[in-house]
Amino acid sequence: MTGRDPMGAAASDRRLSDTLLAHLPAEVEVPGYVRSNVTPGIVHLGLGAFHRAHQAVYVDDCLNAGDVGWGIVGVSLRSADTRVALAPQNGLYTLSMVDGSGERLRVMGSILTTLVAPEDPAALLDALCDPRIRIVTLTVTEKAYLRNATGMLDDRHPEIVWDLANPDRPKSLYGFLAEAIARRRSAGTAPFTILSCDNLPANGATLRRLLTAFAGMRDSELGSFVAEVIAFPSSMVDRIVPATTDADRERITASLGVSDAWPVTTEPFRQWVIEDHFPSGRPAWERFGVEMVKDVAPFEDMKLRLLNGSHSAIAYLGLLSGHETVAAAFGDPAIRSFVTALWREAIATLPSDAGLRPEAYTHELSKRFDNPALKHRTAQIANDGSQKLPQRIIATALDRLRAGGTADHLMLVPAAWIAACEARGHSLPAGHFTDPLDPALDTIFAKSGSAAETVAEAFAAAGFAAGSEHLEALKRTAARHLETLRRSGPAAALKELSS
Repeated sequence: MTGRDPMGAAASDRRLSDTLLAHLPAEVEVPGYVRSNVTPGIVHLGLGAFHRAHQAVYVDDCLNAGDVGWGIVGVSLRSADTRVALAPQNGLYTLSMVDGSGERLRVMGSILTTLVAPEDPAALLDALCDPRIRIVTLTVTEKAYLRNATGMLDDRHPEIVWDLANPDRPKSLYGFLAEAIARRRSAGTAPFTILSCDNLPANGATLRRLLTAFAGMRDSELGSFVAEVIAFPSSMVDRIVPATTDADRERITASLGVSDAWPVTTEPFRQWVIEDHFPSGRPAWERFGVEMVKDVAPFEDMKLRLLNGSHSAIAYLGLLSGHETVAAAFGDPAIRSFVTALWREAIATLPSDAGLRPEAYTHELSKRFDNPALKHRTAQIANDGSQKLPQRIIATALDRLRAGGTADHLMLVPAAWIAACEARGHSLPAGHFTDPLDPALDTIFAKSGSAAETVAEAFAAAGFAAGSEHLEALKRTAARHLETLRRSGPAAALKELSS
């Protein structure tokens, strides 16, 4: 299907741009501000789909409200793909929010400029040194933090070695940030705040430690300045943003009547929790649903234990039950009932005085899991279970036992992980999902041991609850569940827990 724009040309022949905003269909939301009046206030490193569906939307809300000093300079640290797509569109792109009721389209205008760091490091340094820039935000993925096996900065990484020798032509995020901080300090320009939006626990504190270490390698005084003066508030982000498909592009182009080379599709739900420490100022994000707090840690725990923990449960039980997507699995009454009980066990481990509102949170989670439009695959969520379950499930179960409670529902999740891993190449396709422990797990499964033996070896390989006085209790509960899963399947295991 080829859309037609109101001016008569094929949609595929005309690109989304400032000059065509007035010609878009009335039902498409467009920026309610004059973009030429917007000035940059934020540099964002890591110009991917998640940023464009999350932080950039909150900034666009502020611009629509008249706070026009917070435009975004978007930066790709690796690929030019996003710049190639957005630059001909004046940085505009379409946000598609989908759920069971349909699709809502909104054109976003908060990204003013797009840069590609490897192409022109000097341009990025100039942007970072602009006195109007008061915040630097990041969504660069965990890999870009360049940590070694101990979690410290990998000072042998080629980019770190290069940046220490060539501070005016950096390659890593640390090289760019440290050089910009040094130049601003020398020029008497107020320092910017650095806000990580990556899915790392205590991401602000982690970034402070790593950037301080890098800056100290350059110059001890610069290292002290970073540690003592630069603000690094932690934040927690949440929104499901699937990869954009050609079908998305074609559908959105047809709806707009003009071509959008890189729209993003997402769910209606969004969450952003930020520690409120911005010495050089910030947008009024709280007006648009951002939770500005003193400490983000309790909110991170709630997300891990309620969202991520239930996601893992839905993934493994869904796979064992033949469900391809989260919506299909959560639509299974037995799995839905189990997840509700799992949440009750997990909520009991959360602090009651941190303003978390877990009941309201799980109500929103239920609506998100029921959304059939996102096609969130259970096999995708199932990847890397041995690395995810310690934070999502095992830590929660240990807290339950320390408090004198039970962890029956929680321990079905690692049992289902083991059963789903065993099922690959049998009731599930070989390689349907992967785990870093696959070689060790293959060895364990080849022994055809009892449920208790398999759980003991899998727990040891993954390091689940290692050294805890409650390890044996967790293994016994998980082994009981695994025995039922092997003998009678997931429906029987879920029925046992509901009786």
